[in-house]
Amino acid sequence: MRRWRGVSRVVVLVGVAALAACAQKPAVTGSGLPTSGVYKVGKPYQINGVWYYPKEDYGYDETGIASWYGPGFHEKATANGEIYDQNELTAAHKTLPMPSLVRVTNLDNGRSIVVRVNDRGPYANGRIIDMSRRGAQLLGFDGPGTAKVRVQILAEESRAIAAAARQGTPAPMLAELDGPPPKAAPRGRIEVTGPAGPVTTLAAARPAVVGAPIPPPATVAGSMSEGRFVPAPVVAQLPVKAHEAIYVQVGAFGSEENVAKARARLSAIGQQASVSRTRSAGMTLHRVRVGPLDSVDRADSLLNQIIQAGLTEAKIVVD
Repeated sequence: MRRWRGVSRVVVLVGVAALAACAQKPAVTGSGLPTSGVYKVGKPYQINGVWYYPKEDYGYDETGIASWYGPGFHEKATANGEIYDQNELTAAHKTLPMPSLVRVTNLDNGRSIVVRVNDRGPYANGRIIDMSRRGAQLLGFDGPGTAKVRVQILAEESRAIAAAARQGTPAPMLAELDGPPPKAAPRGRIEVTGPAGPVTTLAAARPAVVGAPIPPPATVAGSMSEGRFVPAPVVAQLPVKAHEAIYVQVGAFGSEENVAKARARLSAIGQQASVSRTRSAGMTLHRVRVGPLDSVDRADSLLNQIIQAGLTEAKIVVD
């Protein structure tokens, strides 16, 4: 198990659960994996009838409902082999590469922190990210248990810590993670518009890189602990809207035909949807949403109902 060591490097700040995470007991058979964890993306997987597609997405920026996990997973291995410490600023995410750095902003109070994603989860349908206990405390929702949040990946900083993790990842493991692309996981007939074909981790295997240590990002306050960059507990206060509305978004579709199919399925379960246009990657998309909803509990209940109706791409968003 990991023990705290002295801080070896500090960098300067520039600018301002249901099923919680894939934590499991550390291996005791001497696997030879670095104690600082490994680089990992992973293949498509299914939980409770919903498929998830991990990928390197350095443009990730989404809203939703955050939860947190703590004592039951403390000092157990995360999905990429690090040891979960509920007092560090880490988090679990369903699809982002591990490790990566994300900024999480509480849309109820404007508090914002940077955390290290090193685990998979949360697997409750209506949750976008699972924070460590310390992260939830700093964002001010450890009491209520959930919060409306915005999650934004820090692209260059995430690439830097991913490169450092790749250096420490054994070549055979990188080959396994990045090797032959998996077969496409099945999707429903109504699909969210996105890149065609199955989502794979990377196009080809990459050997472990041997060279000088990669320095930690210089734009985030933090320290090195056992070879890992850990964000410091720095809380920024960001401007947020006074009332962020909660919706269940069934999908964002490129064709009117898929919009009509989605609305028909919703109508069959007694739900009426609104349709609004948005631009993404140069495309015009039609967002099909139900709401606004007056509480997280109401959104959870409606989301589960919609997923059971076969609209498994549905998710909770905050707007």
